[in-house]
Amino acid sequence: MLRFVPAIIIATALLLVPVIWVGLDHLISAEDYGGGGAGIDSGARIELERMRQQLDSLNTRIDGLERELARVGNDAAMAPQPGAEDQGFRQSGPNDIVDAYAQLVFIADRRNVNRGMTVLNTRYLVDKLGRPRADLTDQCQSITNERLAGQLVVEEVGPIRVRMLKPAVESLRTVFEKIRRTDPDLYAKINTSGSLCTRLVRGSSTSISNHSYGMALDLNIDGHLDSLADGKTQLGLTILADFFRTEGWIWGAGFGREDSMHFEVSREKLDEWLEAGLL
Repeated sequence: MLRFVPAIIIATALLLVPVIWVGLDHLISAEDYGGGGAGIDSGARIELERMRQQLDSLNTRIDGLERELARVGNDAAMAPQPGAEDQGFRQSGPNDIVDAYAQLVFIADRRNVNRGMTVLNTRYLVDKLGRPRADLTDQCQSITNERLAGQLVVEEVGPIRVRMLKPAVESLRTVFEKIRRTDPDLYAKINTSGSLCTRLVRGSSTSISNHSYGMALDLNIDGHLDSLADGKTQLGLTILADFFRTEGWIWGAGFGREDSMHFEVSREKLDEWLEAGLL
């Protein structure tokens, strides 16, 4: 907050300068163009000189405050960002704030980012929705489960195009609209790395990927893919995670093998849809 004080003082000073100048102009006009009337008395001349001195002093202070403000701005640009360690944001161009969304930061307390929500496991998904198809491999295939296939839609949702279950798409619409209103710069940087992909979890012969059910998607910022399991993520994804969490979506940053580009529906959200008869 203190670093904004010089800017506030400068703004106030700039507002006062015209007032002082108008006063000077009025007195000078009265002196030079008195129309034959009485000249300005000594008291007025003293006040005029005092105002001139105040104006000179104010201009000097403004110059000093502008230099101080520039110094504070440079110091802030060079300071390390909290939680980013040596991955500080670039400060070298006119789009630094927008570009910073794709910068890497460490994920703080990542094991607790989904606190209060439950990750959907294969057993629960099969029990509630059935298998997405009888034969599953680690490669993407189509859904053959008629119940699920009937709920699939392909739509433009906010800044991306997805193929997912209808309730998931509507939920995403809510998330992205909130992001658009709150942070349009970030909204414009959102890209998808995929949504529906009916397959097993890679490396497993039994666990079904939540992408198989059309209730998960991968996102990236400005086309830059986040690396898997490195404990870091893009700054923009950390901001997106707050919006998804509010809507009942799990963030993959909290998985045992960190996958921070991944977002999926929580068990609580699925139960809400089932209770409402949406699936």
